[in-house]
Amino acid sequence: MLNLYKKHQLILLIPIAFALYSLAFQDTAIFWYMYTFAILVLMSFAIMSIKIFDEMVTWKSLIYGLGYGTLIYAIIAGGFQFFKLLPFNFEASTSSFLSTFAPASIWHFLLLMFVIVPGEEIFWRGFVQQKLKQYFPMSYSVLISSLLFGLALGFGGFVPGMLAGIVTGLILGSLYEWKKSMPLLIIAHLVMLVLLFLVMPLS
Repeated sequence: MLNLYKKHQLILLIPIAFALYSLAFQDTAIFWYMYTFAILVLMSFAIMSIKIFDEMVTWKSLIYGLGYGTLIYAIIAGGFQFFKLLPFNFEASTSSFLSTFAPASIWHFLLLMFVIVPGEEIFWRGFVQQKLKQYFPMSYSVLISSLLFGLALGFGGFVPGMLAGIVTGLILGSLYEWKKSMPLLIIAHLVMLVLLFLVMPLS
């Protein structure tokens, strides 16, 4: 049984990830505690199981991270403007979701910077995506891991957020296969969130 787990870790860890995400989104009052706990658990499994790549010098990671983080934000902002044109009460649902789950204090941003963003990248891109390559070609692994990441975020009940997660996963997953740099992914993810929540919030 142990050998089966070692060879096929995703069989156990993907259901665990979905269960932890679902649990985190259930109670908004303790969302930040539970989401941080979920990411810590998943990141711990990942770090014990895979090698984290860092094959870029720091200054290049910063430049690429700024560029790709801005690109991801631009795509999400463009999608937001597109959804506003549709005959749905999209703005109200977006405002409701952001007021419930968006970072609202300094410690929320500290958790994002030091735990949540690194943990998400290490687990979904560093672990899940790499393990999927045991079964699928690289391009399919990027796609499937992005879909799984989006589905996990979908437990928040906000479909556009799920789609944004899939798009983010596709870009960051492809970037990881190209540049083999986890710090680059973390920087890009953080830049996107800073733009999204602080510099140019969606409105």
